[in-house]
Amino acid sequence: MASDDGRLAEHRARLDAEMERRGAWPEDSPWLREAFAALPRDRFAPDRLWRWNGRAYVSVDRADDPDGWAVELYSGVDASAVTQLTDGRPSSSLSAPSVVADMLDSLRVEPGHRVWDVGTGQGWTAALAAWRAGPGLVVTTEVDEHLAAVARARLADAGLAVHAAAGDGTGGGVPGGGRVDRLHATYAVETVPWSWVEAVHPGGRIVYPWGRLGYVALTVADDGAAAHGWVHGLARFMGDRHAPAQPSSGPAAYAQVRGDAEPEACRALDRDPAGLEDWHLRFALRVAIPDAVLSTGQAGPATLVHDGARSWAEIRPDADGRPLLSQGGPRRLGDELLAAWSQWEELGRPDLHDYGVTVTPDAQWAWQGDPNDGPRWPIGRLHPAAR
Repeated sequence: MASDDGRLAEHRARLDAEMERRGAWPEDSPWLREAFAALPRDRFAPDRLWRWNGRAYVSVDRADDPDGWAVELYSGVDASAVTQLTDGRPSSSLSAPSVVADMLDSLRVEPGHRVWDVGTGQGWTAALAAWRAGPGLVVTTEVDEHLAAVARARLADAGLAVHAAAGDGTGGGVPGGGRVDRLHATYAVETVPWSWVEAVHPGGRIVYPWGRLGYVALTVADDGAAAHGWVHGLARFMGDRHAPAQPSSGPAAYAQVRGDAEPEACRALDRDPAGLEDWHLRFALRVAIPDAVLSTGQAGPATLVHDGARSWAEIRPDADGRPLLSQGGPRRLGDELLAAWSQWEELGRPDLHDYGVTVTPDAQWAWQGDPNDGPRWPIGRLHPAAR
């Protein structure tokens, strides 16, 4: 029987091979493959992980089930591993390997750069950044004091000189003061705190998960008065703990918003809702109506939409198989979705990478095609730290 170290080595090798097969190792950052090998994610994982069994999260303990623990940790290049629950919901995780690699590639860390890793979690991304930047050049902030202490110990055990501080990375500044060359956030924010822009040298980069879907790489302007950049990929991250919780997707969340309300408006549609499976369209909808939660394929043939408050819509085939839109609440959310869908088609069905974000001290907006002349959409209320 293989030893624990032997089993983990097999999982690491399978992950490396799958990343290779998928083309997930970034060509412009070959150092990442070396860093993943030197600092595998199992060195930063807690001894208890959490697995969704279809109804609730159940623990997977390394001591009791080392094989199950390893499988949960290395379940796929696109799979995260839940490392902490709060009130029955995930509150920390090790992000999917493919996303970690792509975001750090987007960060463009070079030896000698000073890096601020916001949202330490288990300490893995701070470790990878430190492997590249060099000793004493990475600082990381974690709002959960227990997680910060555990990550600090893991980083030290790995021989990495990383300053891991407990504190609020959204509203606070760089631990130890000064500015950094790169800022990497591991939790989602809808609006970028202006304090992040102020923390980065002009010409430096900020890579962060954007709200419900996607991640963005911003470059700070030479005069420090703005930051803008392109969407770099798709992912879902846990949100800022100080921000309102993001509405959940799926039939249960939809049912909670709709309750027993009858439709207030119904009409037949002349378009196939199967088109909503296109992730480039899904991202365009996220930009145009960021509070709309869309679920497809989870409730049979129905497409469900809600805003987490009182408005809802669904598209379901009628008796003849034709799509029927029903909606209710203060907003006509289905009409908003269709209008955004039409706009995306009129723009030539742009790829998600054709979108970007601009951040200034007073406003933030998304744009498509061109940051100056392309269509733009305002991004919600600014975080208090951004004012």
